[in-house]
Amino acid sequence: MTNQRNGTLYIGVTSRLIERVQEHKTRIHPQSFTSKYGCTMLVYYNVFSSIEEAIAEEKRIKAGSRSKKLKLIEQINPEWKDLWNEIKEW
Repeated sequence: MTNQRNGTLYIGVTSRLIERVQEHKTRIHPQSFTSKYGCTMLVYYNVFSSIEEAIAEEKRIKAGSRSKKLKLIEQINPEWKDLWNEIKEW
């Protein structure tokens, strides 16, 4: 999640992507990091067959540099489009 192109980045893991993104977008938790920084745009996501794989990938991404995170986003979403419309109909 981000607030704008090359802006603040939030990386998380969930087993309920649609609901979680909607929570970020509506700022249901006003004291959360995403609410504080206005991270309401989904610019990257990945789907895994197990929560363990997802958590391992989350840790790998978080441990990487900012430039690696930006490169990861731009590989699949070079225009930094909000991918919400892509997933909300699942």
